[in-house]
Amino acid sequence: MKQIILSFFLLCFTQLTYSQIENLSGGNRTERDDAANQKELTFKSIDTSKTKEGKDKIAKIEQYLIVSNLNDTTYVDTTLSIQKEYKFNDLRKDNFNLMAFSNMGQTYNTLSYDFKSQRLMPLLGARAKSFSYRTVEDIKYYHVPTPLTELFYKTGFKQGQVAQGFFTVNTSEQFNFSISYKGLRSLGQYQHILASSGDFEFTTNYKTKSERYIAKIHFLAQDISNEENGGLTTEGMGYFESGDPEFLDRGVFDVNFEDADNILKAKRFHLDHRYYIVKPSDSLANHSLNVNHILSFDDQSYQFNQTSASDYFGDSFKTSSLSDRASLENFYNEFQVNYSNRLLGDLQFNVSHDNYNYGYDQIVILEGEHITNRIKGNIVGIGGKYHNTFGGFDIYGDAGLNVTGDFAGNYFTGKAGYQFTDDILVSAEINHNASQPNYNFLLYQSDYLNYNWQTNFSTEKTQQLSFKVESDKLLNLTVDYSTVSDYAYFAKDDEGGVKPFQNSETITYLRVRLDKEIRFGNFALDNSIMYQNVQDDNQVMNMPEFITRNTLYYRNEFFSKALLLETGVTLNYFSDYYMNAYDPLLAEFYVQTDREYGNFPRLDFFLNAKIQQTRIYFKVEHFNAPLTGYDYYSAPNYPYRDLTIRFGIVWNFFM
Repeated sequence: MKQIILSFFLLCFTQLTYSQIENLSGGNRTERDDAANQKELTFKSIDTSKTKEGKDKIAKIEQYLIVSNLNDTTYVDTTLSIQKEYKFNDLRKDNFNLMAFSNMGQTYNTLSYDFKSQRLMPLLGARAKSFSYRTVEDIKYYHVPTPLTELFYKTGFKQGQVAQGFFTVNTSEQFNFSISYKGLRSLGQYQHILASSGDFEFTTNYKTKSERYIAKIHFLAQDISNEENGGLTTEGMGYFESGDPEFLDRGVFDVNFEDADNILKAKRFHLDHRYYIVKPSDSLANHSLNVNHILSFDDQSYQFNQTSASDYFGDSFKTSSLSDRASLENFYNEFQVNYSNRLLGDLQFNVSHDNYNYGYDQIVILEGEHITNRIKGNIVGIGGKYHNTFGGFDIYGDAGLNVTGDFAGNYFTGKAGYQFTDDILVSAEINHNASQPNYNFLLYQSDYLNYNWQTNFSTEKTQQLSFKVESDKLLNLTVDYSTVSDYAYFAKDDEGGVKPFQNSETITYLRVRLDKEIRFGNFALDNSIMYQNVQDDNQVMNMPEFITRNTLYYRNEFFSKALLLETGVTLNYFSDYYMNAYDPLLAEFYVQTDREYGNFPRLDFFLNAKIQQTRIYFKVEHFNAPLTGYDYYSAPNYPYRDLTIRFGIVWNFFM
């Protein structure tokens, strides 16, 4: 692996040596940083094709295509915007509904849930690792006229940083490949919370000259490792909240243990290829017919290690060298027939097969109870999709059902959208899902006695009705209402051990989110506000009633528009609630109703700049920490980060 990574970075830096980007609009730079207007940008990059006169073409930014798993296509975005500021983190995603832990690379507490799901099979579990895990839907494919390189870097906490290198090239019009590696390592301010992860991705896509055969392939290898300390002791929490200057050095705090770690390892090979029996251009009826095959093999494992047994987790089978390891192998095949017609729309029928094997290497007998070591079998499913437009309405439907096997599961999604004006899009959606809880709810084994179980949980059932209004001029408004039955969750039992439970009552959950940016000259106020209401008699699903993010910032160009600058202050806030606690052995969050957390503001100052295709980011995080009291937590016993200065860069190179 080290040789692969080294070769990759040598390739990247070779690319950088020869990369030059120039603005071709004469002596005046008139670049716009709105992604919708990026089509006006041109780069002096050499296209792979030539004009009739034999001269090289000039590649434009909209030719650098990014293709999703579902074949939705966008292009490379080198703009600087407030949305880019929100995504400049180790996840490279907007984390509005997440509460980060103190160290980069640790987990996140979830402040809001989306219960829309099309899942038919359980997942491994260890959901605290899921934020960094790259799913099939996260992988992108590319088509570029010239080689493209992107470098990403951001500082962490105390000897910490995250860096990513990405390179893609079309060797011909038909064949593209991309390669990427992201590495993270951050020591953190508290004892024994080192975070380390690696993410290697390779993608390729190919099409024949006739475009009858099209294939997309990717390979992923990830490891997400964290040292765990169980959080501050009860005494340590008291010292933290007191604000005593002697404890501003966070390394002096006592933690529950200093000899544990957990790691998620994952590898995946994914192939998605199709063959057009009838192409649209082949028929005067403007219809097409293709067959599609998807193959995906996932190999995942989660492991918890601890040098010496700790009373924190209860009694154990042995006193030293404790190690729990769960593995999951899943081999998935799906065959599709897709038919498209101008009148009938787009129709799909599919049949799928899952071969799964989850479990451990031994059988456990505890207090006369036999706990098996494996859950394995085969599932056959069927499904279909439909898409069409009727009188300005865009209609979409998707359904799936497990027809054989031990895991029952089904889902249905229906969506309708209407474009009232060029600026206003209104849509409504309904979703139903029934699927088994994750594997670690069904079977778990550990060297700790409390963490051994085998359950027979029912399928979790969710229904969601959502309504959305999207308008750049007015606002973006999303309302969804969900019901959840047989909700599976972790909580402490009467003896104080964390166990899986299933709620017998139906939970209702309402979310309303409003997004609106107000501009006045070079100033802007960007607002995201969410209201949540949970009706749950058993208090097993707890979320804050209000979440808000408000950013006041200034944006302008300097030095004859050679420099674009954005600077401002962001306020993040959520109301107090019974925040879920974190269990490092399971890498899961569990329900607690002992104390409410929240109701503290977090203020960040940022100064971001763009010079050509380089974006530079500077931030003072949580600068109000010494002023507003030491009551900020990411989870019970886990304080949020203090005032911190961080910076980073994103740099694109076009050859």
